[in-house]
Amino acid sequence: MSLIVAKFGGTSVADYAAMSRCADIILANPDTRVVVVSASSGVTNLLVELTQEQTCDERRMQLIKKIAHIQYQILDALGSPQEVAARLDTVLSRISSLSEELSRNRNKATMDELLAQGEQCSSALFAAVLREKGEAASAFDIRQVMRTDSHFGRAEPQIEQVALLADEYLAPLLSSQRIVTQGFIGADENGCTTTLGRGGSDYSAALLAEALKATAVEIWTDVAGIYTTDPRLAPKARPIAEISFNEAAEMATFGAKVLHPATILPAVRQKIQVFVGSSREPERGGTWIRHQVEDEPVYRAVAVRRDQTLLNLHSLQMLHAQGFLAETFATLARHKISVDLITTSEVNVSLTLDKTGSDSAGNGLLSEALLQELSQHCRVRVEDDLALVAIVGNKIASTPGVCRRVFEVLEPHNVRMICQGASPHNLCVLVSESEAAQVVSALHKNLFEQ
Repeated sequence: MSLIVAKFGGTSVADYAAMSRCADIILANPDTRVVVVSASSGVTNLLVELTQEQTCDERRMQLIKKIAHIQYQILDALGSPQEVAARLDTVLSRISSLSEELSRNRNKATMDELLAQGEQCSSALFAAVLREKGEAASAFDIRQVMRTDSHFGRAEPQIEQVALLADEYLAPLLSSQRIVTQGFIGADENGCTTTLGRGGSDYSAALLAEALKATAVEIWTDVAGIYTTDPRLAPKARPIAEISFNEAAEMATFGAKVLHPATILPAVRQKIQVFVGSSREPERGGTWIRHQVEDEPVYRAVAVRRDQTLLNLHSLQMLHAQGFLAETFATLARHKISVDLITTSEVNVSLTLDKTGSDSAGNGLLSEALLQELSQHCRVRVEDDLALVAIVGNKIASTPGVCRRVFEVLEPHNVRMICQGASPHNLCVLVSESEAAQVVSALHKNLFEQ
């Protein structure tokens, strides 16, 4: 049978009215059997603050009350069904005890357990909304299926185990009911709760779709699909009806916030089509991401990723020598650092770092231990307050005139790094954070509004 996995983000499950709209979307399609939800809007940020060392006891109590207020408002609108009320009480009590434990003994395993509680609340409430509308539905603890390693804060799913566990525990339930489960979280082989990193709910949905051999993944958010750029930066940005996996992967990687960068990977592996639409306005349609598309324009979109770090490494050992890059990347790998872009000269290497690698609690990438290790074999300089702007499309590296159209726009700006040629689907430039909006607007005007 056809199977659709639908994911709803935080704004889509922010309150009872939002949940009710999303329930109607699900009920309109009998093939939607698995529903993945984020925590209600604002809850994860409150939980992240609870994990911070500087959070005092008084502030901790305020944060827990705010979380309770968000969730109990939804419960009250449901008429406070006893089993859901009991579940919320249990989760909120768990939040309180975990935050106290963190204040005494800080460790990443406890942080992950605490951060996972938001999805526990929203999944229980959303399943109740479906039942209120007469549908057979239940909340399912995804930790039974989403097996990961023990890298707390940014755990890596164990793909084969996830597929086996989904087939054993999840698939048999789908013929008789809709299953509502949690995004963003999993468990290691010891049963300890893990998180997939900020934004990991999209990834969870795609992993489940892969494991269950679904025909499609639907990502329901607060915008009607993927646009040629952020409409706040270019008012004439237009929605894209259809886009290829390669293009979407580039856009997600280089800053399009509609998709988590890892979301596309499981879909690509199994050629599962992905839909992105607005849960507020489902009638507006959205964007389909497919393995093959009819139209492949040179310019598809302009994406921007802010808050970038440029790592500059200088060493005379690079001059006519071998092994420097291998040693550098081995060091970065040991510290779980993902590199986006790289340029080299005889004695310098410049790297931009993938900040989506920050862990679930928002901790940064460049630890003192990493910088000290790099400093043992080169001089290290770190530059912040940068933004990565990517022109995404097709055959960019082999189409004459692309660079001219891009660089005539960039002439008034200082470009810190340029990367082009490694992929036929992008041309990337690194600019000052303060100039990013102006650069994106000008590029969009020159490439899409002429």
